[in-house]
Amino acid sequence: MEPSQSWTPLLSNTESQVHGVITCDKQMMQSETCSMPATLILTTLVAVFGSYVFGSAVGYSSPAQSGIMDELTLEVADYSFFGSILTIGAIIGAFVSGRIADCVGRRVAMGFAEVFCILGWLAIAFSNVAWWLYIGRLLVGCGMGLLSYVVPVYVAEVAPKNLRGGFTTVHQLMICCGVSLTYLIGAFLNWRILALIGIIPCSAQVLSLPFIPESPRWLAKVGHLAGSENSLQRLRGENANVSQEATEIRDYTEALQQHSEASIIGLFQLQYLKSLTVGVGLMILQQFGGVNGIVFYAGSIFISAGFSASIGTIAMVSVQIPMTILGVLLMDKSGRRPLLLVSASGTCFGCLLVALSFLLLDLHKWKDLSPILALAGVLVYTGSFSLGMGGIPWVIMSEIFPINVKGSAGSLVTLVSWLCSWIVSYAFNFLMSWTSTGTFFIFCGICGFTVVFVAKLVPETKGRTLEEIQASLNPFSTKT
Repeated sequence: MEPSQSWTPLLSNTESQVHGVITCDKQMMQSETCSMPATLILTTLVAVFGSYVFGSAVGYSSPAQSGIMDELTLEVADYSFFGSILTIGAIIGAFVSGRIADCVGRRVAMGFAEVFCILGWLAIAFSNVAWWLYIGRLLVGCGMGLLSYVVPVYVAEVAPKNLRGGFTTVHQLMICCGVSLTYLIGAFLNWRILALIGIIPCSAQVLSLPFIPESPRWLAKVGHLAGSENSLQRLRGENANVSQEATEIRDYTEALQQHSEASIIGLFQLQYLKSLTVGVGLMILQQFGGVNGIVFYAGSIFISAGFSASIGTIAMVSVQIPMTILGVLLMDKSGRRPLLLVSASGTCFGCLLVALSFLLLDLHKWKDLSPILALAGVLVYTGSFSLGMGGIPWVIMSEIFPINVKGSAGSLVTLVSWLCSWIVSYAFNFLMSWTSTGTFFIFCGICGFTVVFVAKLVPETKGRTLEEIQASLNPFSTKT
């Protein structure tokens, strides 16, 4: 990490905010400053509407549960299937996400995903039988799986290198906002109205997509070099000199054109080994660190430890969003690796506290201390995860793969993430029945291994262009 690395505009002082400029990296500081035009901000905001849709879909099942079960007379098993089928849909969407985004472009892929989500929310809102609920939830899941890939990739491809990390992490922030606001709104509204409200951000993105530029890197990949440069000019501002960046994108893309686009099986070659190891490894460790088990079943964890479920859940949500914002602010200042190391260490410590809480219960000692340890552990875990492990794996996934394999690689990484998410969510209750203490010691060990994995294998990508990152990780991909 270079000591001269500049502050992001999110952390800049009052004077630079007023003038709307930021200081660029060391190489460009001598000649010019980088502006942050309104088009770039608008483009990012439109893209992360999809992230909010993602969060609202995840957060819907909890506040809607009692209303749906009472009105449609569903059993617990029926509603559990309704909740879990979202992940099945996301797996399907993830599997085709890269191919769709490569074939039709990032903007069209986002619009395509939102059509699925709109149809799904309508099916849920007007359903009178369980099957329509399931179909609607599956459709929303398909759209969510596609969005989980294309949104961070698009934001990474349009953002300048000194803002890319913070801008891409807004994806995770908006997911948190979607979950939290859906919890809040769902406490006061009927489940059908809540489903109809879910259509609003979907429609907002669909209507806004025609007004934002396509990814300049995708345009260069499909041979639209003039369109690529025009898109880059819009994103960087009318007065910005984009010739060097456009030349880098063009040259790197042309070098990769000599290689055919790899299928998922074709990714398993020596030249892509490090990128694949980092991308897939981070997603596996992110999910197997227990995040979905802790978030989905936080209430039961608190109850098992002798603490109030409602107070614990409110405290957990109140920690999540501020820590995610802090991660966004620090992303392009401290770098990816330091945040990941701190985040993984924090999740390890949080799991250790929860494990000790259950251990004290098992030993029938210091029972008054057990609820405090459980609450502290879950809050430490949630805050630490939100700081880095929640969003940075998606940032790095969007940065490390060359454009000729990004579709297949992104599909694979996203698919692995959703598969691992489903495995943890499905197995968590069984593990807790087996041994609560042992479950969290396992999560603690995995989070500890994550620290080692990041320290040994994950590269720092702050302040480097996508082409520089990809060339360093895939040294043979541009050689003839």
